Amino acid sequence: MRPIEIMLVEDNAGDIRLTQEALSDSKIRNNLSVARDGLEALRMLRREGEHASVARPDLIILDLNMPRMDGREFLEVMKSDPALSTIPVAVLTTSQSEADVLKAYKLHANCYITKPLSMDRFAEVVQAVEDFWFAIVTLPGSGEPQDGAVSNVAGES
Repeated sequence: MRPIEIMLVEDNAGDIRLTQEALSDSKIRNNLSVARDGLEALRMLRREGEHASVARPDLIILDLNMPRMDGREFLEVMKSDPALSTIPVAVLTTSQSEADVLKAYKLHANCYITKPLSMDRFAEVVQAVEDFWFAIVTLPGSGEPQDGAVSNVAGES
């Protein structure tokens, strides 16, 4: 069984580090790739240029507030692309704005989570996101998760 592939789209170095630490303690084998804005994330998803060997993610964890292309713009472009639209996106952001929540769901985010302020709670939330998406949910083409890994996820053959 291969490790699950997670893409983190986040520009805050501290949040990147916390997410890396939370996922490294996981019971589920995973690989984490990081994009620092929506444009870089799209290049990675489309395997353009230096990103030609990046694996298709099984889950995207997305911040909304980033430079160049923010999470809202990224969601709109990504979810309108038939080749990418089935990849689940978990929004993990500091915004508690009802307008941001509504817009994210209208743009087909799969869930919306407000980042907790404490480091311990942040790690718990990241672990809960991973547990939910890879121990409970069946993703397109995945069948049943087994032994801490996912096979044939998100429509890959």
